[in-house]
Amino acid sequence: MFNGPAAGWLFVLLAGMAEICYAVFIPRTDGFTRLWPTLYCLTFIALSLWLLSLSVRTLPIGTAYAVWVGMGAVGTAVWGILFFGESANAARITCLMLIVAGVVGLKLFSPVLE
Repeated sequence: MFNGPAAGWLFVLLAGMAEICYAVFIPRTDGFTRLWPTLYCLTFIALSLWLLSLSVRTLPIGTAYAVWVGMGAVGTAVWGILFFGESANAARITCLMLIVAGVVGLKLFSPVLE
């Protein structure tokens, strides 16, 4: 049920979401000195890496890793813009769109492993 390319892409998607979850929570750890925020981060870091490891059963590691990192970077930056008051200037948005374009390109043009 959870094998094949579709499962690989699902695992990458979930891994990227888990990466966003831990990344946006890092400021609350206060340098990993606060117990509960730190445990939250560690849980989502472990989940993210585990899901990424499942994705590379059917996807090339370079593609899976790049998509995972791109999702984490864009998702975290968008979260920062929406909830932390970070800059949303045109240059920054353009750069984020370039990351998205690269991730979509990797998805479209990468072979799957059999």
